[in-house]
Amino acid sequence: MNPGSLILPALRWREDGDFAHEQPVIDAALGFGAGGFILFGGTEASVRKLTAELRASAGRPLLIASDLERGAGQQVRGLAELPTPLALAALDDLAVVRGAGALTAAQAHSVGINWVFAPVADLDLEPDNPIVQTRAFGDDPARVATLVAQWIIGCEALGALSCAKHWPGHGRTRTDSHDMLPVVDAPADLLRRSDMLPFRAAVEAGVSSIMTAHVAYPSLDPTGAPATRSEPILSILREELGFHGPIVSDAMIMEGALGGRSEAEAAREAVRAGIDLLLYPTDPPAVARALDAAAGHDQVFRARIDASLARYEAVLRRAPDGPTVADGDSGSAAAAADWLLALPLLRGTAPRLRMPLELVLVDDDQGGRWPAVPPDHVAEVLRAGGVTLGPGGSRIVLGFASPRASKGRAGFGPESLARLAASRDADLVVLFGHPRLGAELPGASPVVLAWHRQRLMQAAAARWLSGRII
Repeated sequence: MNPGSLILPALRWREDGDFAHEQPVIDAALGFGAGGFILFGGTEASVRKLTAELRASAGRPLLIASDLERGAGQQVRGLAELPTPLALAALDDLAVVRGAGALTAAQAHSVGINWVFAPVADLDLEPDNPIVQTRAFGDDPARVATLVAQWIIGCEALGALSCAKHWPGHGRTRTDSHDMLPVVDAPADLLRRSDMLPFRAAVEAGVSSIMTAHVAYPSLDPTGAPATRSEPILSILREELGFHGPIVSDAMIMEGALGGRSEAEAAREAVRAGIDLLLYPTDPPAVARALDAAAGHDQVFRARIDASLARYEAVLRRAPDGPTVADGDSGSAAAAADWLLALPLLRGTAPRLRMPLELVLVDDDQGGRWPAVPPDHVAEVLRAGGVTLGPGGSRIVLGFASPRASKGRAGFGPESLARLAASRDADLVVLFGHPRLGAELPGASPVVLAWHRQRLMQAAAARWLSGRII
């Protein structure tokens, strides 16, 4: 018995040194027998090299995971980045969503990632939710359930392990679980027939794993414990939905998981409640020691560890071990992005544009815990296509407001709204955010929806703008 196998430390890429700075973390993790890792960032070459080295050093199979809600390119430069789930849903084509899951799995395999932390099964129910928004497929439980199932079918068909998140639903929160413990006061019967429906569909579609929300649901557990540390909430997943695979925590660095506890204490409570795999603690060796110590003197806790290890071993046997040749076309992602920009405008009609194009940036996403994708890719693509930029022609506002960890709000902040108001007479606004943010935009300028600040959608917006120039 090795409780360390239930821990997945995080490895983050740095542009100035690949993953070299993470070697102490890797050595410590392999020393206590970590079950795998979660990767953030990298290039195709650096991630492929890292995953091969991790497996060679471990001398055994590993779970190597990554957050790939928007395709493998969300983390790995050079692979295909896909539109957000809400944007994919707007295309109204189940084959597109199924294909997104398949392409994500195939390209993840190509660099040695075998566990995909997607799809998001939350509902986009709360306009003030600062963290879900366009990450969800929508607000209708039945439709989201269908799309979640299609994504999972595509992903699992290509061999990658999928992970529906965040049980039992993060869509009703108004605060960010990175920074505090959100509380959802919805009644239990509503949660069962609404928020849990996509998770039920995920289980029926054969999802390999489910990730919990660091959110409290008093109607499901009156103690106020977050789902990650709540036996009553996790037992619903097992007993009512019939899910028998591993339940993984969201990142254990988040305040919603800790609630003032030490990581070791929170980890023990999570495992005791029914969590099988612990994701991303800041001190993985200390958590491993805490689990081992608790199992050594508590037979009930040891039985829980044994059950989790059995689920871990079962899913590990199904996970591909090592990189494969990618089976997918990155061009399909660009085509989907162009399709999205071809949908009717959010407001007004598409204007004809005159060069030079004056781009006004209103970027509401800077200054967070982790840097946002730079907003300059629109300009880069336009210049590369021969478009002259500067004052004197059409004035275009590029408004960026995407869901981001620890941002603390769902839309534009006061400073951004003031800048938008100052440009209310622009010829066009390109909104890189949730469609409902269109109601916050002052003035009567036409608004084209580009959904998200990702490079994929910035490039598509640039192509769309180029096509409107007279």
